[in-house]
Amino acid sequence: MIRTENIHKSYGNLQVLKGVNLQIKKGEIISIVGASGAGKSTLLHIIGTLDKPSEGKIEINNIDTSILNDKELSLFRNKNIGFVFQFHHLLPEFTALENVCIPAFINKVAKVEAEQKALELLKTLGVAERAHHKPSELSGGEQQRVAVCRALINNPSVILADEPSGNLDSESAKELHQLFFKLRDDLNQTFIIVTHNEELANMADRKLTMKDGVIIN
Repeated sequence: MIRTENIHKSYGNLQVLKGVNLQIKKGEIISIVGASGAGKSTLLHIIGTLDKPSEGKIEINNIDTSILNDKELSLFRNKNIGFVFQFHHLLPEFTALENVCIPAFINKVAKVEAEQKALELLKTLGVAERAHHKPSELSGGEQQRVAVCRALINNPSVILADEPSGNLDSESAKELHQLFFKLRDDLNQTFIIVTHNEELANMADRKLTMKDGVIIN
């Protein structure tokens, strides 16, 4: 479902990625580990079309993302890719329900339909009773669950997670990790997860280790 070919990325004279080749199947959970500066987050951002490679290409669902213009790329990203970061990035002035709905509204989904889907997701992830609370009224674990709901609202092909449990206590982190695997089992959801959490990394279907801009195993 996802294929990267010879991905390079440089910032001036600094080479961050030095030829990354990767294939990921639908329904796989992939973890990417390695020391800080190995290129993990850069690779994730390039797969997520938030950044462009200096060389090489990424195909998602047989679409070469390099041929899309900025507007097409934004639409493609909104429909096909969900993001979960270390910090939830929920908009503080909106409720949990409204935060989850935002990508659906961007995708021109009707308000009633978007809210119904958002409530179903919040219920599935165990935070339906917090739907009308703002982020500041939620625990860290609840905030991340709402962020996962937001990532799922448009039925994305893949969810990209960058240190998703890095800001959580150990119990909340464990619950979030179990949630990812439940979503894979229930929805055949694909995940690519950058993490320093060894427990999460070892749970994945495949653990990829990056060093100096390449995947070494």
